[in-house]
Amino acid sequence: MRIELQQGAAIEACSFSAVIGPAGIAAEMINANGDLQRYLLLFVSGNYSRILTQVGRSAGHFEVRRAFTAHQLLAILQEAAHTVVFIEHDPTLFDGAWDMIAPLAAALGEISRESAVILYAPGADRSFSLLTRKARHVICYLPGPAGLRKAGGSPGSRAARQETLDMTHRNPGKTSGDGPDKKMYPPGPGWGSFP
Repeated sequence: MRIELQQGAAIEACSFSAVIGPAGIAAEMINANGDLQRYLLLFVSGNYSRILTQVGRSAGHFEVRRAFTAHQLLAILQEAAHTVVFIEHDPTLFDGAWDMIAPLAAALGEISRESAVILYAPGADRSFSLLTRKARHVICYLPGPAGLRKAGGSPGSRAARQETLDMTHRNPGKTSGDGPDKKMYPPGPGWGSFP
């Protein structure tokens, strides 16, 4: 199974991917994706959701669960038996519960052995970056100034219209056959820092 979220951003079965971008992009990924209509999808949000009100799913394969604490999120993830698990990150779940980061990161990895797991956030914060350390892909949608283009791209080319930063890096010291590729983005103002 390969699900294309948007042009150039796809997830595969049994993988853990993180997506960073505006709420409208996340809602569009769910609404406009016919592939997701065919699979059992679990949408998990925290204390509040930026995108749930924008999701117009009428399919019977769409389940919504809310976690009000990090412990509840862990319980929901441990019970999940869905083809696709979409988690909207809520950093307020970790207020006073930083000890839950490691068990939740382990649970995300465990679930991704049988499901496609997508962890979404509008911007990276410390808890998000710690949870995504084992993500196979981190996809970031960055707003760019008009005319921004890749090196060598002309103003009208596809590269000039690119709105996502898609760079593949490997962990330092690893050979090309070791470990998963990670699509990384440079941290900047408002994007948090990475440990």
